[in-house]
Amino acid sequence: MPFRSKETLEAWVSEFHDARGAGDRIKVIVQDGSDGADTGLVIVPLEHATISISMEPVEIGEASWRVTFEPQPDTTILNSHQLHGMAAELAVAAELCAYLEARSVGHAEPDDA
Repeated sequence: MPFRSKETLEAWVSEFHDARGAGDRIKVIVQDGSDGADTGLVIVPLEHATISISMEPVEIGEASWRVTFEPQPDTTILNSHQLHGMAAELAVAAELCAYLEARSVGHAEPDDA
């Protein structure tokens, strides 16, 4: 079954960053799938919040992705300028998720071909 490896996701995130000029703090970490496969997990750190965002396919082989907001023990308190900054960061995260979904359509890792 096709999946997106950490290496593939790193390439896609790099291409997104190069094309968009944003998202330089986004990273990909190893996430072991249920069958031991390297499925990759995209992490979007937010400068203006104490939460973290992760992105992953809904299921291995699916083109649709889900975004998870992980709570942190600290409360996020922002002024209007910081809130605008966070909104911009969330817009980049939304664009990245759409980009990853578009790249996932019909994708097969080299070993899956």
